[in-house]
Amino acid sequence: MTHNHPEASDAERGPEARLSRLEAQVGTLAEAVRALAHGLENIPSKDVPPEEAARGARLAHELLLSQGL
Repeated sequence: MTHNHPEASDAERGPEARLSRLEAQVGTLAEAVRALAHGLENIPSKDVPPEEAARGARLAHELLLSQGL
């Protein structure tokens, strides 16, 4: 994953830097959504084990925190 740069330096570097930052944020959000979905993807007629759902939520949260989102 790409680390975010401070907003001030993105503004100084121009639109390309802002676009790169937005792309990285969207990628991180997509990974977080995949982690949540994976934790909840069992057959609808069966209960989702709480540890699987919690693991997916924890991973999604860690991904967002790692990118400052």
